[in-house]
Amino acid sequence: MHGGVHTDPAALTELTDVASHEPAEVGPDGAVAGYRADRTLRLGVELKRQLRRRRTQLLLGFVAVLPFILVLAFELGQSSPNRRSGGFVDLATASAPNFVVLALFVSGTFLLPMIVALFFGDTIASESSWSSLKYLLAIPVPRHRVLRQKAIVSGILSVAALVLLPLVSLVVGLIWYGAGDAISPTGDAVPFGKSLVAIGLSTVYIIVQLAWVAGLALLLSVSTDAPLGAVGGAVLVAILSQILDQITALAGLRNYLPTHYSFSWIDLISTDIDWTNIASGLFSAAVYGTVFLLLAGRRFATKDITS
Repeated sequence: MHGGVHTDPAALTELTDVASHEPAEVGPDGAVAGYRADRTLRLGVELKRQLRRRRTQLLLGFVAVLPFILVLAFELGQSSPNRRSGGFVDLATASAPNFVVLALFVSGTFLLPMIVALFFGDTIASESSWSSLKYLLAIPVPRHRVLRQKAIVSGILSVAALVLLPLVSLVVGLIWYGAGDAISPTGDAVPFGKSLVAIGLSTVYIIVQLAWVAGLALLLSVSTDAPLGAVGGAVLVAILSQILDQITALAGLRNYLPTHYSFSWIDLISTDIDWTNIASGLFSAAVYGTVFLLLAGRRFATKDITS
């Protein structure tokens, strides 16, 4: 007994023996011999961890169920499967490609940005809210690697969800409405084979166009300890941008809004494609996404991690 604290001599001997066998050599870079930063926080481990989370499972499940909900809505309502004119909703039951177009169209305003914002906005902020981020960095995992690995996994999950929606919609559409031409509101009829290519290109465009949401959500994620704040902030900006885009008084200023070209992929569902808005949308998303991503990297590199 010394100073009111009892020390077990046997335990001290055991701990001393274990410590003596720990590697103490230092490598050329100053790290403990055998330590390799590229072996920490591997993508496979992080991806499995995120896939086991309930929010990931529920979100992917909802995306897979959404096409069935849309079919049920049309079955309960009144729609003509032979309709060849009208808007996207009127043409949804004309063929499987039209049904896919409808699914992307109705979800493009809120659901798709929310999916990307959820995966990217929650990734770092959730670690902070659980007070596990500081322990992750103490392993040690370099900060740039933490941000990169988590951003890559978030991107994989976002792409998976954005691809799952048109894929399931196509299968559901083929079962209920059959393979047929994609009919555009302008009256153009795109053959089934070419319509599949158009849908694929549209999906790629949507993924790239939402890069600005990913970058903004990641920036907010490294700036706050509240996952809901990061996700909600990115979604709020997307909604605000869409509202401002409806104000015609802004004239040409609307072209600089990140959501101005959100639905330019619709131009692909045509026999004569105009690539102007599509190119502008890709460029806008690339610029916004890159700026937000660089700001997120700088913020995370200099942030005082306390949680």
